[in-house]
Order: sequence, then C-alpha cells, then structure tokens
Amino acid sequence: MPEKVTAASVASMVDHTLLKPESTPADVAALIDEAVSLGVFSICVSPSLLPVKIPEGSELKVATVVGFPSGAHHPEVKAAETARAVTDGAHEIDMVINLGAVKSGDWELVERDIRAVRDAAPAPVVLKVIIESAALTDEEIVAACEASERAGADFVKTSTGFHSTGGASVHAVRLMAHTVGQRLGVKASGGIRTGDAALAMISAGATRLGLSGTAAVLDGVENPDTAVESGDGSGY
Repeated sequence: MPEKVTAASVASMVDHTLLKPESTPADVAALIDEAVSLGVFSICVSPSLLPVKIPEGSELKVATVVGFPSGAHHPEVKAAETARAVTDGAHEIDMVINLGAVKSGDWELVERDIRAVRDAAPAPVVLKVIIESAALTDEEIVAACEASERAGADFVKTSTGFHSTGGASVHAVRLMAHTVGQRLGVKASGGIRTGDAALAMISAGATRLGLSGTAAVLDGVENPDTAVESGDGSGY
C-alpha cells in the first residue's frame, strides 16, 4: 500500500459501478455526475447503456462488462459483444471467465475465450478478466490468473458481485497479486462496502477497486471513526 492513502488517492483507483439490470439512462447520467464529483477513475455500466456522454474536459474513463454475469457464453459471442462495446465508446472491458472450463481444467478453452475478447479489443483498450475467485480453489485462482496473463489480459479481477459464493476477499486478492506480480493489475470487486474493506484490499495488492457505494466508502477512508457500511443491493 502507498505510504499515504487518502480518500482522493483511493478514488483514483475506483471503477464507480452501476450494473443493476433495471438501471436506466437517467441512472447512468446520475452515476456520471457523481463520478466526476468524487474524482474516480471510471464508471462501469452495462453494455446496453452505451454510449454515454462524459462531460467535456473530464478524464473519466468508461468501462463495461462482457459475458456478464455467468461467463457461460461462446467466445465468438463475447468477442462480438466486445467489438460493439468498443465501437460504443468503452475504454475498458471487464469480461467474465468461462467458469465451467476452469472447473473442468480446460485451460485451452479458457485462454481461447479470453484471447477472443483481447483480439476484439486490442490495446489501448484495457482488458480485465473476472475470475470469480470465491468460486475457485487457490490452485484454480493461480491457474486462472496465469491463463489470463498468457491470453493478453491487463488485469485480473476477483468477482462479478453477483455470484452466490460471494465477492472479493483479502486472501484472494493477495494470491492474485502474488501470481501476476506487477505485470498485471488486480481489481478487487464484490462486497467492498466500507473504507476499512477498501484499504484492506489495497494493502493486499489491489490496484483497482470496483465499488457501487463509492461515496460512503470514500467517506469511510476519510473519516474512519464515523464510517457506515454502504451498498445499493447490487452485490457490487
């Protein structure tokens, strides 16, 4: 963790997230306004809500999800979804790994799936691979991170926030960070609702955070003695 962690420095690591299925364009517009006022790195919204209008002069990035939330899509479908998202203005793609392929040890399919998305979104688009860490063993977490790196990912990411097994854990983030070193980023997401939780993830090696209750989390970083748990019920 950096020597001096402030609410502003944490905000600069945040993907301010709205992935509730019932979200509307008006909700996204409100999300963007809040994101700009909080000074976060990006917003993350569903692909059907792209393109979005970012205020002129803002450096706010736009992320979206692919193969979400199950990951159980054909690689060609994920690639097509990715290509459309990039056309619609996405700077970053958060794709869900094929969990069935991971569980069956079909690492060729896992890599082919990720590589299909990478090919559809070449650099400078940033590719994050959601491995759904709470559903995996430690060995599977390591192997999924290694496959993501081989397939050209820029980040590995803990969770969708929608899986029944849960979201991010300090243990998973630490293991992921150890596996990828400084070669890839590590995004912690899913169930991070307090300033203390966010700081624990950063200390474990997270370089990006996926948050829905961002304002409350940042307030908890700034004012730890008055912090309350945040969250909008989306699982993020």
